[in-house]
Amino acid sequence: MGREAQMPLAPGKGGGLLLRWSEVPPSMTESFILSGYRCPGYTFAQCLVSAFRPTNETGNFWTHFLAVFVFAFHFLEQFWGEGPVVPAGPLDPFYYPLWSYFLGVCGLLVASSMAHLFNSMSLVIREICFYIDYGTISAYTVGSSLAYFYYIHPRGGGGSPPPPLPGTGNNVSSPSAWPSWEGAGWLSALAGQVGTWFEALYVPSACLIALFCTLACCSTRHQWPRYRYLIRTLVFLLPFGVVSIPVFRKLWWGGGGAAGGHGTGRFFLRHCFWLLASGIFNVSKIPERFSPGKFDIWGHSHQWFHCCTFMSILDELHMIRGEIRELGAGLPLLPRAPTFLSTFGVMLLLLTLLASIVGWFGLRAYASHQRSKARKGD
Repeated sequence: MGREAQMPLAPGKGGGLLLRWSEVPPSMTESFILSGYRCPGYTFAQCLVSAFRPTNETGNFWTHFLAVFVFAFHFLEQFWGEGPVVPAGPLDPFYYPLWSYFLGVCGLLVASSMAHLFNSMSLVIREICFYIDYGTISAYTVGSSLAYFYYIHPRGGGGSPPPPLPGTGNNVSSPSAWPSWEGAGWLSALAGQVGTWFEALYVPSACLIALFCTLACCSTRHQWPRYRYLIRTLVFLLPFGVVSIPVFRKLWWGGGGAAGGHGTGRFFLRHCFWLLASGIFNVSKIPERFSPGKFDIWGHSHQWFHCCTFMSILDELHMIRGEIRELGAGLPLLPRAPTFLSTFGVMLLLLTLLASIVGWFGLRAYASHQRSKARKGD
C-alpha cells in the first residue's frame, strides 16, 4: 500500500483520536487494517480507557484478558470438582507441576492482553510489550512441559508401557526394567535407552528451545518484516513438537483404549486442531485480507488467533486433568517426585533468562529510537 508522508501526533496529545494507517509510524501498522489506530503517546490512563472504546486493539485485549478468568475457573475445578482425584491438598508437591503450568498460562494471557492495551504509550514501550509477550509464550511452553513430564509420562497414568512378562519380576516404574518389555531384543533395549535420555534431557531441552524461540521472535520485529508472522508461527512449532513427546509416547505405548480412558487422545487432537487454526489465522490474515477496512475493529484475524489459542489451552488443561484423575485412581507415579526446585525453580530460572533477553532487546530498541530522534534533529 502507498503511504502519505504524514507526521504522527506529538506524544501526549490527541489522546482520544483514532488514526488511519497513513497517520501512524509504519512500525505500528498491521496488514489490511486501515483504521482504528491509537496515536503513539497515550498516557497510562488513556490506555486503560481505550479498553472500553472501539479501537483495533480492543478485541485483542479482551479476548485474552477475559480468558484469564475462564481458565482459572476450569483450573480450580481440579480441586473442587467431582471424580477421583489424588488425595492431596492443592499445595501438596504433587501439584507443583500443575501450578507451574497455571503460572505459565496466566502469564501468557496477562502479558498478551497488557501488550495490546499499553503498546500505544510510545514506540519503545510498544516494542518492549511484545518482547515480553514472546517471552511469556515461551515460558508457557516450559510450564506445559513440566505438567506433561510428571503427569503424562508413559509410566504415570493409563499410558504406561506394557507390563513385564509373567515371572520376570521386573518393575515397570524403573527405567532399567524397560529393555525387558516384550522379551529381549535391540528394539526393547533401544526403548530403555530412549527412556533414560528422555528423563535427563526433556525439560532442559524445552527450556533451551524456549530461549531460542524468544530470541527468534524478538528478532523478527527488526528483520524479515514481510515474513514475520510466518516465521513466528513456524518457530513455535518447534517447542510444540518437543513438549508433546510425552503425549506421543503415551498414545504409542498405551494404544487407543488405554490412552483414551480419560480422553487424552481426543483432547490432544482438539488441542492440535485449535493450534493449527490459530496458525492459519496468524499467517493468512483472513478475513481482513479479503476486505481491507471492514474488520478493523472487530473480527480481524488476530482476534480469531487469540480465541483459537485459548481454546487449545483449554483442551490441553482438560487433557492434563484427565491424566491426574488416572493417577488418582491408583496408577503409579513417576519414581522422581516433583519438588519445588524441579518445577518452580525451573520456571524462576527460565523467567530470569527470558527477562535478560527482553531487557537486551529493549535496550536495543531504546538506543535505535534515540538514534532516530538524533537524525531527525539534525
